[in-house]
Amino acid sequence: MPLQIIRNDITKLTCDAIVNAANPSLLGGGGVDGAIHKAAGKGLLRECRKLGGCKTGQAKLTGGHDLPCKYVIHTVGPKWRGGQNGEREQLQSCYRASLRLALEHECQSVAFPLISSGVYGYPKEQALKVAVDCITEFLIEHDMLVYLVVFDKSSFQISEKLFADIAAFIDDKYVDTHFLFRRTQQDGRGESTFVGATEILPPQESERAARSAEPFREDAAPSDLHKLPPVAAKTTAAPMQTMEFSLADALRREDESFSQALLRKIDEKGMTDSACYKKANVDRKLFSKIRSDVHYHPSKQTAIAFAIALELSLDETKDLLLKAGFALSHSSKFDIIIEYFITRGNYNVFEINEALFAFDQALLGV
Repeated sequence: MPLQIIRNDITKLTCDAIVNAANPSLLGGGGVDGAIHKAAGKGLLRECRKLGGCKTGQAKLTGGHDLPCKYVIHTVGPKWRGGQNGEREQLQSCYRASLRLALEHECQSVAFPLISSGVYGYPKEQALKVAVDCITEFLIEHDMLVYLVVFDKSSFQISEKLFADIAAFIDDKYVDTHFLFRRTQQDGRGESTFVGATEILPPQESERAARSAEPFREDAAPSDLHKLPPVAAKTTAAPMQTMEFSLADALRREDESFSQALLRKIDEKGMTDSACYKKANVDRKLFSKIRSDVHYHPSKQTAIAFAIALELSLDETKDLLLKAGFALSHSSKFDIIIEYFITRGNYNVFEINEALFAFDQALLGV
């Protein structure tokens, strides 16, 4: 099952277990720890008193009491002391120990806060990377729905350079698509003044235009031929039989559904089904539906997630999306961010989701 980054109050999540970023006494404190103890009621405190505390990097489990979850997993994160005192290893141990406990108690879903990123001072960007790396490492081997819960935007932070690069990329693509700038206009005295900008297409019309774009047809009118890209001449003619098979194959692919195209791509890449849906951050049950239903219609986020898992080029991604009835458009910030990562060869779905979350966009996968 996938990793989901969500903005919510962890004490209100309905799942099998939530993780408490506790202090060593396990008797409550500030931040997430205090909020969990308050929401769980005095029964949690009474149970915690019997546990004898918890060391940094370790985890212990209690019942959920008044919380809408079955268990609370208490883990003690490291205090930041400059990064040269084993903080990263201790933080990794928090996630791994918590996930082991969740697995031992047959949890199907577990929610984490960003451990140590509050009063313990662990830099948020580094804390996020440790969390995502440890959780995704676990999900490669195990099926579990894992939430990374962010209470507010200030507690979530990707690198400033990445944010700035993506913001600049969005600005270049988004503005160029939306506006035709008419910077100067001659008045009656021959002087130039700035007029403004005219929006070319609203998002829905731009999306519709992208969807309606069709490849060149054999029956194209002569007047349209100048629009065609140049085609390199072949030095040798292919045997007639090969050409016939190629045409038949092309026609079959033209009629492919999204499901058929996806399964073909998985085979062509030499991937297993499980490797593909896990890399796409997609639930196994959803993938089974896609495999068994040739006419399954995925969401745009799911379709793109599979394109990322298959490491398709931008043109290949567009082709796969068309099978599901979607297109990429520069009128959508979500689409532009996807283009940013694909054109840079970064196919890490979790890093892409971090960026999408930072820009308040929908996440990939399920």
